[in-house]
Order: sequence, then C-alpha cells, then structure tokens
Amino acid sequence: MKQIITTKNAPEPIGPYNQAVLVGDTLYMSGQVAFDPDTMELVLDDIPKETHQVMVNLKAVLEAASMTLENVVKTTIFLKDMNDFNQVNKVYGSYLNDATAPARETVQVAKLPRNVNVEISMIAIK
Repeated sequence: MKQIITTKNAPEPIGPYNQAVLVGDTLYMSGQVAFDPDTMELVLDDIPKETHQVMVNLKAVLEAASMTLENVVKTTIFLKDMNDFNQVNKVYGSYLNDATAPARETVQVAKLPRNVNVEISMIAIK
C-alpha cells in the first residue's frame, strides 16, 4: 500500500500531486522548488538562496517520513540554465556526505514551474 507523506514544513502542492509517497521502504518525493512554506512566496534572490530553500524543503519532507538525506539514493536536479550548475552543485553538496551521496543526474530544461531556476526531486530508502 502507498502512504501519502505531507508536512506543513514544506510547501503545499500547487497541483494534483503530493509532497511524497511511501511505498514499502521507498519514498518517492515530488520535485521541490524554492517556495517558502510559511509564505508560499518564491525565494528567487539568487541561485544559492534558491537552492538552499529547495534543500530545506526536501529535508522537511524527508523528516515527515522519519528519514534524512542519508536515506536518499537518487536525486534529479532540473536547471533552467546549466550555467548555474556550479552554484547549485556547491549548495546541494553542502547538505550531503560525499562518501554516501546518492546517485544523481542534472539536466537543463526549457522551463520550470513558476519560472524558477532549479527544481530537485529525490528517492529515498528506509
């Protein structure tokens, strides 16, 4: 059976999806963008701040499922501009242990929801 995971510490979905779905020991997390969950306003001041907010949101969803970033096995990073890769990678990497970091791909896309610059999704295992 699937269990829907939600938390007020991450932005509410803006469409017909959930923050995450737990199936057995596997957590499938929807992509997070840089909404501040308290105000539902986007943090778009600069790429590092935007990426930081995305990671904070992802951590909140993981915590709601009694997991941490150490449980993440796969990450997908979507960028509006691949020229932002180094800045995003620096912030993203600051949240992870290099020795246990998850598998990952990073892709540039034509457009992201609400014209954000970065979106990140994750899969985690208990």
